[in-house]
Amino acid sequence: MIAVVVTIGLAFVGYIATYVNGLRLAQRQERLARVNRQLSNFYGPLFALTEANSRTFAAFAARNVRPDGRSPFVHETPPAEEELAEWRLWVTTVFLPNIQAMRDLVIRHADLLSEPEMPPLLLQLCAHVSGYEITVARWAQGSYDQHQSVVSFPSQEIGVYAREGFARLKREQARLLGRRDDG
Repeated sequence: MIAVVVTIGLAFVGYIATYVNGLRLAQRQERLARVNRQLSNFYGPLFALTEANSRTFAAFAARNVRPDGRSPFVHETPPAEEELAEWRLWVTTVFLPNIQAMRDLVIRHADLLSEPEMPPLLLQLCAHVSGYEITVARWAQGSYDQHQSVVSFPSQEIGVYAREGFARLKREQARLLGRRDDG
């Protein structure tokens, strides 16, 4: 009789251990799937867009500085019409499409945020884009009295947010895949 009870007890403990291990593996797989979605659908594209936008803006700024090395927009002498025309071209062709893509990521993939609430930084990004959209709409109507968004672009902050979020998730992905973190 004792042998039967021990056998049943061991079988039950084995079943529980198998169930708990299977549950743990399923949770790990789901976490890995979420991290992969966060990387491929939000943090990866956001990081690429912020880096591309930052580098393109730096190239624009280097190409369009005044002889004293300052931007026409932070100078005592207002920008000349040629400088403003060049700015409008870059905004409509490069910068606005980039920041619209960033905003669209935030709107379409807010469920992939790591934070429990929408970070104010991302709300500022969305407001900045809306501010530029109205500015560009005015340009299309021939009104050139405004040349910037009514809300500032959080350039440094969004770059850090995207870079750190991407790096953190890549480390988490490596951990979930059982890879050592050598760096």
